[in-house]
Amino acid sequence: MSKNIFHILAVDDDDRIRDLVKQYLEENNFIVTTAQNAKDAKEKLEIIKFDIIILDIMMPGESGLMLTKEVKKNMNVPIILLTAKGETRNRVEGLEFGADDYLAKPFEPKELLLRIKNILNKVQKPILPEEIHIGSSVINLKKLNIKRKNETKKINPQEKKILEKMLKYPGKVFSRNDIGKIINIAKERTIDVVITRLRQKIEYDPKNPKYLQTIRGEGYVLWIE
Repeated sequence: MSKNIFHILAVDDDDRIRDLVKQYLEENNFIVTTAQNAKDAKEKLEIIKFDIIILDIMMPGESGLMLTKEVKKNMNVPIILLTAKGETRNRVEGLEFGADDYLAKPFEPKELLLRIKNILNKVQKPILPEEIHIGSSVINLKKLNIKRKNETKKINPQEKKILEKMLKYPGKVFSRNDIGKIINIAKERTIDVVITRLRQKIEYDPKNPKYLQTIRGEGYVLWIE
């Protein structure tokens, strides 16, 4: 795992567990913010970007399962569920809602640390070079432009976000819903317009795209030679 400093949100109504998790993970060079319930967690999620969430299932008020479902609808952040022994049904339901892993209480802090590292290793984002060549086009995300031969076209922040994601995963099909989440737009027609505009800046022949292609019934994919 890289030496980046990761920020973790630990959500549990048990003061002892929250303090244990916070102390142990901070000793292992993580930044840890805690929350005592779902309401507290959501308030912090609105203002802080976390790299992973450690979430207790059984809490007063909104349960960890419901919070998992809500979080996964709105953001792509890994979640580890903390469950009591015997809560097999809840663990399965949590995984169905999108949780990435679970750990039964009582647990060894070292095991939690290893599970966190395993997840973060899987989701580490590739680092993009300053200039990316796609056919005859050269994309520079830092300068927000695309050059093709002697022509330079600007890209806007929306287009940059889409390119950042698609360039990190060439060949991966992104549904309209995926792209909508990236640029915070729900209307499919608007998403299609954004992709069309981006295609015109990348492709030599936008009407017969070679790189930013439409996969009928699925979404869009970016190919890099």
